[in-house]
Amino acid sequence: MAEPSIEDLPGVGPTTAEKLMEAGFTDIMAIAVCSPSVLSSTADIGESAATKIINAAKDMADVGGFITGMDILEKRKEITKLTTMSKALNSLLGGGVETQAISEFFGEFGSGKTQIVHQLAVTAQLPKEEGGLEADVIFIDTENTFRPERIVQMSAAIDLDPEEVLSKIHVARAFNSHHQMLLTEKAFDVAKEYNIRLLIVDSLTAHFRAEFLGRGALAERQQKLNKHMHDLQRFTDLNNAAVCVTNQVMSKPDVFFGDPTKPIGGHIVGHTCTFRVYLRKSKGGKRICRLIDSPNMPEGEAVIMISEDGVRG
Repeated sequence: MAEPSIEDLPGVGPTTAEKLMEAGFTDIMAIAVCSPSVLSSTADIGESAATKIINAAKDMADVGGFITGMDILEKRKEITKLTTMSKALNSLLGGGVETQAISEFFGEFGSGKTQIVHQLAVTAQLPKEEGGLEADVIFIDTENTFRPERIVQMSAAIDLDPEEVLSKIHVARAFNSHHQMLLTEKAFDVAKEYNIRLLIVDSLTAHFRAEFLGRGALAERQQKLNKHMHDLQRFTDLNNAAVCVTNQVMSKPDVFFGDPTKPIGGHIVGHTCTFRVYLRKSKGGKRICRLIDSPNMPEGEAVIMISEDGVRG
């Protein structure tokens, strides 16, 4: 017997179904676990109608289904580790940057955040036996930091064709927070056309920080950040992809601005990111990477070197 589709739900016609599909609601389960307010705004319908659709989806979907730990272990065998080109950093992360997870690299200006994500955009195209994903990359650039010249240097250093590498990196410049969120939604469409296994956002909070000023705007900022983070998480799950984001830190070590080593975004970003790595400068081009949060790896530090060839160490 065929599984029910979105159009089988009462109150969902072809037009509504198309809107839901474009927003990433591709199956009954996605609707069943959605909130009425989100579904209402997405499909441009009233909240009461959205509630009825969600209730119908819950009846059709196996929402309460439990699986065993062995089932989860089998699913986790699909996870791939992406090399950072640094043995020390790979070891710190348990073998490299994980797919089906969000990895955050945060630190002060010049700490190496953008260098690391540029390196990952290159290594994602390596063969799997060399720690790559053999895949295309999406790079959402919020601060005009993407540099094709840097990609050329890093590609040449590991004997990859720079032009071929650049042709597989799909770059979009985000001009404000709303545009950034729209580009993340657009990434789902791009992933249907190309084999996207890595999505980079550099940087995650810059626009949100600049646009939502003061305590009065904090709630709205966090609400939008929450949706953005969950869209990124959904992208990792649907595409068995790695999402890597860079983030800024608090500016001054005082009672008004807080801890200068604390990333922007609060608990919303903290709880959604799977791995969080704090970067700080050291002497002679070295950077110290500290893993401060991970579900399965202990806290620890690694020293990396950033040179013309890229990330090493």
